[in-house]
Amino acid sequence: MAGATQPLRPHPEEAARLAWVDVAKGLCILLVVMMHSTLGTGEALGGEGALHTVVAFAKPFRIPDFFLLSGLFLGRVIDRDWRLFADRRVVHFAYFYVLWVLIQSVFKAGLITADAVGTGGKLVAFGWHLAEAVVVPYSTLWFVYLLAVFSVVTKLLHRRVPPLVTLAVAALLQMLPTAGLPLLVEEFCGRYVYFFGGYLFAEWIFRFADRVRARAGLALVGLALWAVVEAVLVFTPTGWPAHPSIAGLPGVSLVLGAVGALAIVAFANLMTRAGGPVTAALRACGQRSIVIYLGFFLPMALTRTLIAKSGIAIDVGLASLIVTVVAVTVPLAFERLVRGTRLEVLFRRPTAFHLVPEPAQARRAAPAGLHPEPAPAP
Repeated sequence: MAGATQPLRPHPEEAARLAWVDVAKGLCILLVVMMHSTLGTGEALGGEGALHTVVAFAKPFRIPDFFLLSGLFLGRVIDRDWRLFADRRVVHFAYFYVLWVLIQSVFKAGLITADAVGTGGKLVAFGWHLAEAVVVPYSTLWFVYLLAVFSVVTKLLHRRVPPLVTLAVAALLQMLPTAGLPLLVEEFCGRYVYFFGGYLFAEWIFRFADRVRARAGLALVGLALWAVVEAVLVFTPTGWPAHPSIAGLPGVSLVLGAVGALAIVAFANLMTRAGGPVTAALRACGQRSIVIYLGFFLPMALTRTLIAKSGIAIDVGLASLIVTVVAVTVPLAFERLVRGTRLEVLFRRPTAFHLVPEPAQARRAAPAGLHPEPAPAP
């Protein structure tokens, strides 16, 4: 299968990054930040706006595409020794997870220790919170946690279990009712199929991208049909509390996640072909997806709180848009400000936390993101 063979595409040190991958990553991270910003702002203001419709439309494919892109380059290191593999796919994510759990926890210390009594009690409560974060993915950082887990699981299954068997089991897990299970188990079951699919069908996805760019007109028609079907299934209610819309039904959600992820791949390729400032902005966001993902929570929360407490009458949709823009741009501006300083370790893993020396060209590039494209062993 494609995931287990030598990639047709050049390695990162042999060619420039694939622009469409960055554009797709940029679109994904914007949708994720928009979701958190919109839902939180709507709750704070007690209403819904136009962006709530966009968030609902994107729900079936937003996270599946994120994981598909994350598995896309796994084939480049899966056959390498465990030391290199762990450096690129475990330590990379563990470093950012631990660091930003600490940062987020400090900002939320008041809430974490609210029920504790005395300084000693608060310290114990905070310590238990950090210990729990080791086994229970914390806050928005669950995605980073699961990327390491998915990578290790795939490495362990590689060459031991036929890939189609793994894919079938992953698809079955996605369709099982997992509500109420521990977060790690629930998210693993719901998302692994997309990560493994990105790894297994990487070369097919690259060929699909080539065909989209070559036949843009047909791709536009396909995207339009997909958008109509997606909207109908997302906004048609079922009357069942467990699955409010048809899009959430077992089997349907699996298909919509996979097709929607390919739709984002197609859209990103069309954007890349068209070029322009919007494409450039999306690509810039994709190249620094780790920066946005790790840093958006604080400016988002502060902006949302300021708007809610200002007393100014404002449309929920507009407020959600403002919060989203601030949540995306502030981390990017902050990363640019600290670049080359000691604070750069917030977004770039320092040499001391590498098991294998980082290639020189990688050190000069943008911070390795949520979907790292690992170089081969030296």
